[in-house]
Amino acid sequence: VRGFFAFYRKIGQNYHEVTVLLFSFVRGVILYILLVAVIRMMGKRQVGQMEPSEFVVTMMVADFAAIPLEKADIPLYTGVIPILTVLGMELVLSGLSMGSIRFRKFVCGKPVILIENGHILQNNLRRTRVTMDELTGHLREKDVLDLESVQYAILETNGNLSVFPYTKDAPASAQDAGLTVKEQYLPITIISDGRVEKENLKISGKDEKWLEKELKKQKATVKETWLLTVDKAGKVFFCRKEEK
Repeated sequence: VRGFFAFYRKIGQNYHEVTVLLFSFVRGVILYILLVAVIRMMGKRQVGQMEPSEFVVTMMVADFAAIPLEKADIPLYTGVIPILTVLGMELVLSGLSMGSIRFRKFVCGKPVILIENGHILQNNLRRTRVTMDELTGHLREKDVLDLESVQYAILETNGNLSVFPYTKDAPASAQDAGLTVKEQYLPITIISDGRVEKENLKISGKDEKWLEKELKKQKATVKETWLLTVDKAGKVFFCRKEEK
């Protein structure tokens, strides 16, 4: 009898552990989908360079999502409600920022000139707490070694440094050299990984007969094609699938 109850108790414990793991998995999936939707609604800048307010929102959302994931005994809505609240606040602040310049400056700040006409503005460096090592490091990232060649260096609100060299030190363009260059066009993907993008085919102004003709030139089928693109100038790029 004792052995039976011990066996039954062990089964119950295993069942409880499996249930907890499954419950945690489902909570993780729900929060993941919610976070992806929230970031998408906040805009593409959230995954790139962020404004101060956007960085704060991202950190808060991550913290709110971590709480119900770490503690299974806490209801899921204790993480969902704060995330949706922060999303609502971010959308409201974004709308106010678009409608008011003063409010936008208050929330996001404004660009600060660090170098003007080749002169380093030390007070602005102190105000933004940017050291000379950081400034020269940012300049090196822009392929600038000579500080005297910089006419303006501006610290943007997202933390990036915009650098404008003097005209005499700027790289010559094709127009400066008197050269005629061909226009560039954005390639449109027609076939990707063996699948025809019918919407893109329509956007490109091509049809299925044109596609069949191009594939015949390459001696390939749709399934044998890894990538096929075409631009407005009619330039076609073809890449065949490699055998696994």
